Amino acid sequence: MVETQSGANGYRVLARKYRPRTFPDLIGQEALVRTLTNAFASGRIAQGFMLTGVRGVGKTTTARLIARALNYGDKPTVDMPEYGPHCEAILESRHMDVIEMDAASNTGVDNMREIIDSVRYAPVQARYKVYIIDEVHMLSKSAFNALLKTLEEPPPHVKFIFATTEINKVPVTILSRCQRFDLKRLDAALLASHYGNIAVKEGVEAEPDALALIARAAEGSVRDGLSLLDQAIAYGEGKVRATDVASMLGLMDRSRIIDLFEAVMGGDPKAAIEEIEQQYQGGGDPATILGDLADYVHWVTRLKVVKDGALSDTSRTEAEKTRGAIHAQRCGIANLTRAWSMLLKGIRETELHSDPLMAAEMVLIRLAHAADLPGAEDLAKLVKQAAPSGDRVVPINARELLRGGPDSSGDAQAALAAKPQMAASPVSPVEPPRAFSSLQDLLALAAEKRDIKLKSDLESLVRPIRVAPGPFELALEPQAHPGLPGEIARKLESWTGMRWMVMVAKEGGAKPVARQRQDSRDSLFLMAREHPDVQAVLKRFPGAEIIDVKEPDDVILSPNMSENDEESR
Repeated sequence: MVETQSGANGYRVLARKYRPRTFPDLIGQEALVRTLTNAFASGRIAQGFMLTGVRGVGKTTTARLIARALNYGDKPTVDMPEYGPHCEAILESRHMDVIEMDAASNTGVDNMREIIDSVRYAPVQARYKVYIIDEVHMLSKSAFNALLKTLEEPPPHVKFIFATTEINKVPVTILSRCQRFDLKRLDAALLASHYGNIAVKEGVEAEPDALALIARAAEGSVRDGLSLLDQAIAYGEGKVRATDVASMLGLMDRSRIIDLFEAVMGGDPKAAIEEIEQQYQGGGDPATILGDLADYVHWVTRLKVVKDGALSDTSRTEAEKTRGAIHAQRCGIANLTRAWSMLLKGIRETELHSDPLMAAEMVLIRLAHAADLPGAEDLAKLVKQAAPSGDRVVPINARELLRGGPDSSGDAQAALAAKPQMAASPVSPVEPPRAFSSLQDLLALAAEKRDIKLKSDLESLVRPIRVAPGPFELALEPQAHPGLPGEIARKLESWTGMRWMVMVAKEGGAKPVARQRQDSRDSLFLMAREHPDVQAVLKRFPGAEIIDVKEPDDVILSPNMSENDEESR
């Protein structure tokens, strides 16, 4: 990488001083470099390039490198070991044949008309006249349309290079005329290594943990991280320390975040509140602290799932690796995923609240309280143990969940749904195929034909009176559309090959299937809520509520079991 000396111009920031000057200097964009290398070597150079990606990944830098490669030496090449007559001017954006435009300030059709008028003239010095349009998605619709013809068939001496952070806003007619390259975010480990090399070149002593913090804060952007590194060097008076970087970014020491994790997962709200208050007094932002806690929860979960691969992550501190491995062994997946969900919601609450510390404390209290909640299987055992001797205990599905109320975790999804006792009805004889003696037969036919709309209409808008092969007598709900009977007749005739007569009565008929289903569900909830064992659960966990009830599919009435016995079951 070639460095530009500041000289008489004063200090040059790291993001500009260490901007890539050749394609090998582009880190993390191997696919782009390989494609361009092969294209230039074979002479298959497109007339337009579209570069897209998040901020700071090298879009404008890549555009200038392409412009340099097009005008390098005797022929276009990506192998540029030395500076040619045009290289420095192109890289510093002052070459008269490489025109850079900012679409944010040149959005109109008049600006595109200037380009269209100028492309006819040959370049003055270089081999190609190159137009670099940054943030191209901000051009107006008329400007895009004006550019279409020129972009599709430009003169042989003209190339276009576009850069954008919002590729979805660029018309497909523009995209189809360009070669598109997606510049990806860089992972934290690669960024930390890159920043370490720059620190060595600058003669700056930088701690690995400090570089890891900067790399994570950069969120995949090389430029963002270099700006932070610049700031950290100034903050630490020539030394980059992890404590200084954490203080500069409003972050807390990772070991303090781990202490907070141990407090909440250990069910100790007092210790958790004391810890976050200390971090707040030390300059930590409550929402950022919760965000770091969520990051650590994710890290522990990842260690539990992919231990070997996660431990090789160089962006993590030694404390995170060592203590995280211990926590991964002790914490269950259910508790970790529950904590993750609660933290995601809690972070939003903290950001919106007028007193962020107050909101963060309430989140930690909920987390600590949820850590003490038993799992579904343990809860089932508690209910059985609490039942008076001699009483029958309702069958419990431990996989069902009961949402905690105000006195519980608020977001904790852990507990129980009870199955109501119902006498098994005698098995009815199987109807012969295509008997069409009930609305259920017609619903089954509609489902078989994958006609979801008609099936939905039959369930919610039709009150069946009589169903037989051919005649179908029904009444309609008030919201049914007038053409529904004719639609039913046409589709049944098409599916069955027989003529159907759909007769509509003004009143009568059974309830629609959808309403019957809802009434049955309401009845199940009422039976479950009144069951003494369910009431015991609700009493043991104040504020809890039943969120689902399942019908028992394994209750079979024994010949020797009376109806009273079945009801007690």
